[in-house]
Amino acid sequence: MSSIVAIIRILLKFHYVVENGICFLCMSDEQNKHRIPFAFLSEIKDLFLSKYGVELPQRAIAFSLNEEFSLKIRERMEYYNNAGSHVDNISAVKNQIEDVKGVMVENIEKVLERGEKIELLVDKTDRLNQAAFKFESSSRDLRRAMWWKNARWVGFLVLVGAFAVFFVASLFCGMDFHKCKKH
Repeated sequence: MSSIVAIIRILLKFHYVVENGICFLCMSDEQNKHRIPFAFLSEIKDLFLSKYGVELPQRAIAFSLNEEFSLKIRERMEYYNNAGSHVDNISAVKNQIEDVKGVMVENIEKVLERGEKIELLVDKTDRLNQAAFKFESSSRDLRRAMWWKNARWVGFLVLVGAFAVFFVASLFCGMDFHKCKKH
């Protein structure tokens, strides 16, 4: 016959604050570390001292204020147990840092996207600049070609005109211009 023995190990931590001879004590599991229990103790201490002051607890019989203040302790205990890491300032700051980190990552991604868009714009601008240079050089070449074409036509027309004048003159004066030399 075998027997199974289960041992449940619960690690509890005691936290306390002493002020003006009054000890404020709480117990928590190991999961809570130190910040949340001490935030709880600090709030309980402030509530207790604001309600009863320093003198009354010093003269009171043990547990005489328990009945009146236990409801407040229970309420704050439920709040701190349910609120978790949102209670202490360090966790709130960590959460804010995480939020800021997320926003920064988004902004960096947007900047990188914008950088890619700028690179595309620079590439397009470079291509447009190259196309404009090619257009300028080809239009210059075309202008020169058209000028030479026009110059050839003008030369041809001048040559044809000169030949026409020579032909007309040779009709009236003869081929060797002997009829026009006499006059």
